Amino acid sequence: MQENEQQIIAGLRDESKREDAFQLLIRKYQERLYWHIRKIVISHDDTNDVLQNTFLKAWKNIDHFRAESSLFTWFYRIATNESITFLNSKKKRNMVPMSDDNQYLQDNLLSDPYFEGDAIQLKLQQAILRLPDKQRLVFNMKYFDELKYEEMSKILDTSVGALKASYHHAVKKIEEYLKHNN
Repeated sequence: MQENEQQIIAGLRDESKREDAFQLLIRKYQERLYWHIRKIVISHDDTNDVLQNTFLKAWKNIDHFRAESSLFTWFYRIATNESITFLNSKKKRNMVPMSDDNQYLQDNLLSDPYFEGDAIQLKLQQAILRLPDKQRLVFNMKYFDELKYEEMSKILDTSVGALKASYHHAVKKIEEYLKHNN
């Protein structure tokens, strides 16, 4: 852990410095967490809601942080879980059949006024959204967030070997999709 992170953890454990330390964490991780969540839930507005829930959950549970991993890993794990929970509840509310999962996310992507990608980026996102949930998550974390497999293993509570296999399969499926959908 970095010296800076140890100071933040000390601040979180000190009642008089806790709020300032937490605000520092928000500033430090907000943008990375936003983009991580955005790749999962797609919609900008939904992303903001999930990001807010992530920080609320972290604030409520900060006393349970055991420093066995970095604060970033801990926040990332909360954000990932909150994103998945949010999507599952939204699908249930909107009565989206499980077989239409990917179509639901693609519809969100196409109707999102905040998506600023060009045609190639849109095609890549459509290919990614066709992946099974686990492969999509692993691909995004490795390709876009450039996380190491060991870090992903802690966040997702999955073996490094399984993550490598998921990433490999995801890349093959994306290549196949892009080759046949020009």
